Amino acid sequence: MQFFYISRCPFQFAVHISVFGARHLIKCVPARLHMSTSLTWNRKDLIGIDPLSREEVETIFTAATAFKHAMEADDKKQPYLDGCTIVNLFLEPSTRTRLAFEVAASRLGADIITMTGNASSLTKGETLRDTAQNIAALKADMIIMRHSASGAPNYLSKVVDIPVINAGDGSHSHPTQALLDSFTLLEKFGRLDGKKITILGDILFSRVARSNIICLQKLGARVTIAGPSTLVPKAFEAMGVKVCHDFREALEDADAVMLLRIQHERQSSTHFPSLGEYTSMFGLNKERVKWLKPDAIIMHPGPINRGVEIDSEVADSDQSVILQQVTNGIVVRMAVLHLCRCAYKNQPIDLPA
Repeated sequence: MQFFYISRCPFQFAVHISVFGARHLIKCVPARLHMSTSLTWNRKDLIGIDPLSREEVETIFTAATAFKHAMEADDKKQPYLDGCTIVNLFLEPSTRTRLAFEVAASRLGADIITMTGNASSLTKGETLRDTAQNIAALKADMIIMRHSASGAPNYLSKVVDIPVINAGDGSHSHPTQALLDSFTLLEKFGRLDGKKITILGDILFSRVARSNIICLQKLGARVTIAGPSTLVPKAFEAMGVKVCHDFREALEDADAVMLLRIQHERQSSTHFPSLGEYTSMFGLNKERVKWLKPDAIIMHPGPINRGVEIDSEVADSDQSVILQQVTNGIVVRMAVLHLCRCAYKNQPIDLPA
């Protein structure tokens, strides 16, 4: 079965006023405030970044900030989803995303069940539609899905009534990764308006790159994409980004560099001679880090291929926020689950103190 999902170009959403930084947002949240009069969220599903307004992105960050504040205060359990059953339908391999959703759901008080492709009846010929409808018939309250086919979560949201959260579909979209990346950047910079963010690596096959381009532009950032021309074609300029094939130029003046691994599992042909040659041209090592501004930060959505796109010394350096991204993945996903559940049940949005 094939799925098709056509989204609008992100440059239609240019913004001129940046979102507040996370630390500023939490100051706006009084103790145990019921946010129904301040926050609005009407989406039961999160399928992609493109349909979201800047205000909706800010709403997610407001909720995520409140959950992070509570987590740092050692108040880890926030039972907003107490009694709910969430199914993690992961039909592609995952570590960080799957575990972050599991931790997020658990901290919200939900029961979570994870299904993988080789443990489901899909291997026996059952259709995705039948699988999803059976999950709904078992009275699950939400489905989080990762799938190799672009558009599969969008399709699923049309055949079941319960909320569907996209945890990554093909090379199309990975909304929660983009949200947690922007959230991490906002914690560092306070605002993204005018900031230069360089995304480096396999752009052509990356759902993370596509979602980040859209999200960062909504928040006013200037996005540069870089890498070999076979993986970073000029056609991406239609998305309003700068395409660069000169590594040094891409890094100079960047406020943050986001490295991506080579997506071997999505490539049907070779796009560069060898990994060694890719590393020699575009690998980030301690010498090339000097091309960055001293206060620039280094990001990676994982999994890291150490010694290929990034050296271990750089990945573990003080400029790296890679593990901070992982931690922020919990609170951003808590926010998404909570908001989508509130919209589905038509409930007011309450956040922790």
